[in-house]
Order: sequence, then C-alpha cells, then structure tokens
Amino acid sequence: MKNGPAPLWRRLWPLAGLVLAAHLALLHGGWRTLTPTKDRWVQQFTTRIVSVPTQAPAPSPAPPQAVAAAPAKPRATRPAPPAAPSTGAAAAPEATPPPAAAPAAAPVLDPAAAPTAATPFVPQVLGVPQPSVMRYEVSATVRGFPVHGQARLDWWHNGQQYDLRLELTGPGLRDRVQQSSGQITEEGLAPTRFSDKARGEQAAHFDRTRGRVVFSNNRPDAAIAPGMQDRLSVVVQLSMLFAGDPAQFPPGTQLAIPTASTREAEDWVFRVEGEDNLELPGGRLRALKLERLPRREFDQKVELWLAPGKDYAPVRLRLTNPDGTVIDQRWSSTDRP
Repeated sequence: MKNGPAPLWRRLWPLAGLVLAAHLALLHGGWRTLTPTKDRWVQQFTTRIVSVPTQAPAPSPAPPQAVAAAPAKPRATRPAPPAAPSTGAAAAPEATPPPAAAPAAAPVLDPAAAPTAATPFVPQVLGVPQPSVMRYEVSATVRGFPVHGQARLDWWHNGQQYDLRLELTGPGLRDRVQQSSGQITEEGLAPTRFSDKARGEQAAHFDRTRGRVVFSNNRPDAAIAPGMQDRLSVVVQLSMLFAGDPAQFPPGTQLAIPTASTREAEDWVFRVEGEDNLELPGGRLRALKLERLPRREFDQKVELWLAPGKDYAPVRLRLTNPDGTVIDQRWSSTDRP
C-alpha cells in the first residue's frame, strides 16, 4: 500500500529550521567574529603599516644627532693647528731642501756649527796613500754558520791615475772581486769604471763628458754628483780625507758622500763614532770608527775603522746585510811594492 504525499508542514519544517538558526546566529553576533567584512580587514592591515613607522621613528632621530655631533669634534680640535708647525717639520723629513741648501753654501764641513749634520764635503787637503797590498783575515756568519776566508786589497796609483782591487775568497764564502779605476783629482778619487763580480759581472761606467753614470744591467742612468765615488773607492776616499786633515772630523760629524753601485747612485752618510782599541791578526791598533747610517729598511750596514798610525789605512771593515749575514775583514799585514 503506497503512502500519500507528506503533509505540507513536514516539507516546510527544514526550511523553517534554517531560518530560525540564521536568526539566532545574527542575534548572538557569532558570524561577526568568524567572517569579518572586507572593510574591517583593510582597516586592520592599514593599522599594522602605520604601527611599524610609529616604532621606527624612535631610533631614526638618533643618527642625525650622531652625525651632527661628529662635525663638532673637528671644530673643537681646530685650535690645535698652531702647535702643528713643530710636529709638521719633524714629521716630513723628506721636505728637507732647506737644510741641504745650507751646506751647499759652505762646502767645507764646520763641525762646531753642525756636528751631526750630513754635509757634502769638498776636501782642501788630501793625504794620498802610497801604493800597497793590504791583507785581511775574514770571518763571516752565513745562514747562522761561521765561515772563514781571506781578503786582499790592492791599491796602485801614479799620482794621476789609480787602480783599486778587492778580492774575497775562502771555503764557504762566495768568491767576489770588486775593481775601481779612475783618476786622482783635487777632490780626491774620480772613478771612471766600477765592477762587481760574484756569479756574474756587473759594472757602472762614469761618463763624465755627459755627467752620467751608466749601468751595465740597463738600469736608468744616474747623474754624476761632485765627489761621487763607487762602493770600493769610497773606502780609500775616506782614508784620504782623514789623512789630509783629521781635525775637521771630530766624533759626531756626519759626511754625505755620493756613492754608486752597479745598480743605482745615492748619498752614503757616514758618522764619526770615535776611536777604538782593536785586537787584529796584524797586531793591536788604535783606530777611528766610522759607520754608514742606513737610510732604507734593506740598506747594508757598513762599519769602517781607519788607523791614524798607518796613515788612516782601512784596517777593519765589517758589513752587515739585511738578511743577517755578517762579513768582518780584519787587517793582518801590509806589503809595499
């Protein structure tokens, strides 16, 4: 038996239930919290953007104040420049043309006026040593190990021309020969050629017609300065200066002698240290010590002793290289031709 259509109230009951639930939800505000309107999302988003800058401005004013405070320090230190001239002069030794110009006006060194000033020196009296052969015992420290050898210094001249030769030999030492030749003038020795031979030979040629020093290794030429020497002739030049008039060079005196190697030319500055008592293989001697003052970090230190009792002949020569190698030549005997 088939049932008839459902009564009308049964078919409308679900719809009435839905309407009733909707009304209840609206009355209690539950949808307002679950599904916010589009306008309210926009409001919340914009307030977050605004709230971030409200926190950022707090630190942002600080940088302008710090920047403004920094210029205030220079203003506070500006009064200091009046004291700067004293430090500025000491801090710029390369800006020393004025001191260099003063000695040029007085080529002969005045020890009383400037006992420690390095001064280009033009000799008025020279003591030319007799031709001789000087022999030395050599002790050296190479890479921390002691080695020994011999050296021989041959000095010859005829009053107008000279020839100078230094030979260094010995087990553990690299054989080396230096030679200098040239003329003897009123200013002392005037080299025309200097050579240095160890593994190979290099040379410097003094072209006095053009006033240039020409190097065999294609280094740039250098100008020939008055009284210029080479690394070997400078030893005998100093001997001649002191033999001529030693009273001009009291302790503390500094002498600037233009000196050329096989690579460059520069001033070698020697300072008179004073006299020492030396115990040498050739005997006990009193000698005057001179020291070359290094001007650059890797300059070789040169210590030279001249013996007044032997016409200021070089009786000791000690070289200290930047790598720590020390070569000490100590006089043992002298031969006369």
